[in-house]
Amino acid sequence: MRQLIVDLGERSYPIYIGEGLLEQAAQLFGKHAIPVKSPIMIVTDESIAPLYLGKLQSVLEGAGYTVHSFSVPSGETSKSLEMYERVMTAAIQAGLDRHSSIIALGGGVTGDLAGFVAATYMRGIRFIQCPTTILAHDSSVGGKVAVNHKLAKNMIGAFHQPEMVIYDTLTLKTLPMREVRSGLSEVIKHGLIWDRGFVDWCREHAEQLLHLDSEALAYALYEGCKVKSYVVSQDERESGLRAILNLGHTIGHALEAVAGYNELVHGEAIAIGMVGSALLSQRFGYESEIHRITKQLFERFGLPVQIPAHMETDAILEAMMHDKKFKEGQMVFVIPVHIGKVEIRSDVKVEWVREVIEQLKGKERA
Repeated sequence: MRQLIVDLGERSYPIYIGEGLLEQAAQLFGKHAIPVKSPIMIVTDESIAPLYLGKLQSVLEGAGYTVHSFSVPSGETSKSLEMYERVMTAAIQAGLDRHSSIIALGGGVTGDLAGFVAATYMRGIRFIQCPTTILAHDSSVGGKVAVNHKLAKNMIGAFHQPEMVIYDTLTLKTLPMREVRSGLSEVIKHGLIWDRGFVDWCREHAEQLLHLDSEALAYALYEGCKVKSYVVSQDERESGLRAILNLGHTIGHALEAVAGYNELVHGEAIAIGMVGSALLSQRFGYESEIHRITKQLFERFGLPVQIPAHMETDAILEAMMHDKKFKEGQMVFVIPVHIGKVEIRSDVKVEWVREVIEQLKGKERA
């Protein structure tokens, strides 16, 4: 088992990464003094529940916990105010109290939704992340929890740090290939913002990662979580440095919103967004090889690098205006300076973004 610490003083917490950790959940709960007397609730989704809910529930009940569960439909559409109300209702009916915990068993959608419920139930109760996707190596760390609004992604949310992250890598073996690729998009992101050597390693080990080689996957997840945990430790509430984790997200979130959160999965949209940010870097005089390397890297992992042609440019731009990263009439973008280093720019011209969107749709030569 590998372990990392997200250093936030009194609110510091560990990330446990290893095979078979769901079987050790009761031990880890005991180690972190999760009360047995208060009921707990596992929030999961309908695709994960048949695979892992019974196992986790059995392990915890065997240690004396009273365990309730609630399953939501799979997919980004479950990150809604309507679903939030349904989960909150289930928590009230289950009799959760101030000493209870909510456990998120699933991917990023489940973690964000369950975390927002935990952040607001009785003004905040304990929260434990048990990610079951590669993508969730990013979203399960850092305490950002939220639901979507039809006009914007993650606009309604909170900062609510988990007690711990229990990352059982055996759960990743059942992922469909599209979700594997999507998750690896965020793994690659951590290299692009922080570590050129890790980017090169990902390129060299693409086949092993895509085939879920245990050793390669554990290393990649550890390295990705290490970057995320360091950045969060330095800037918990995104007042400065943490914003670099949004590489590709300004365009990516807009694409998800325009697509109604069902045409592109998150990692696909973010991959396109990162290619877009690499194109924007040329407007600031940075080398064209940033775009070439970024594009080729995502192509190697079978991820999309172009915006679907039917998506309207004006609709994408409009969605960006509702994004949290749109400030005082300026587009705020994370821009790569070179592979492994980025900067935050608040002087990105709207016409540049329009041109890049058109390029990404194949209407202008990139």
